[in-house]
Amino acid sequence: MNQNNILDILSNKKVLYAEDEKGIRENITEVLEMFFGQVVAVSNGEEALGEITLGNYDVLIFDICMPHLDGLEAIKIIRDNDKKIPIIIFSAHTEKEYLWRAVELKITKYLTKPYDEEALLKALEFAALELVDNHVDVLFSNGCIYHIDEKTVQRGENTNQLSKNESRLLEFLIQRRENVVTFEHIYDYMWEFEQPSKEAIKSIIKELRKKIGRECIKNIYGIGYKIALQ
Repeated sequence: MNQNNILDILSNKKVLYAEDEKGIRENITEVLEMFFGQVVAVSNGEEALGEITLGNYDVLIFDICMPHLDGLEAIKIIRDNDKKIPIIIFSAHTEKEYLWRAVELKITKYLTKPYDEEALLKALEFAALELVDNHVDVLFSNGCIYHIDEKTVQRGENTNQLSKNESRLLEFLIQRRENVVTFEHIYDYMWEFEQPSKEAIKSIIKELRKKIGRECIKNIYGIGYKIALQ
């Protein structure tokens, strides 16, 4: 798979970018908007933590030296609750002290300033692969295959394209395959400010079941859903 296809994995994902220098923040935000479905940019660690509590993010990109709370301290707090989310550091600091702190926090990539587009794209590629556990195809319990890079479902001889909401919800369930995903978590992930009815979620699930099979998405009555993979 080439790099462009790997980066397609990010097309329905949400990234939080924290950088205090306005010029750098605006430039890199423009690049991120080419690959992510949604980009939220903030100027310090405190704002980043506030955003984390407001909604679910798929990838984090943090500078280190920022006002109020530096990036590594913010990441340390985030890691207490989320051990898996891909995190990229983008900093002018190359001292061993910072590098070791980053290693301890299980950073996906540590990039140094000034900005290098090729290095950033490679880091985004690593983040994309982490989101799918280094697999670009997902096999369901009934033999149906989801091609993450193409956002298509192969069921027997039939191939169906998923909509943005369908692929986004399906990948959210896949990433949390060990757990029951509650309606509340789905609301927070799919709709940042809106609060649609439960019927909106059921409608997307109904369409997904048509394409991958009803048995692959289990309904946990009154709570939410659980994906069934091989």
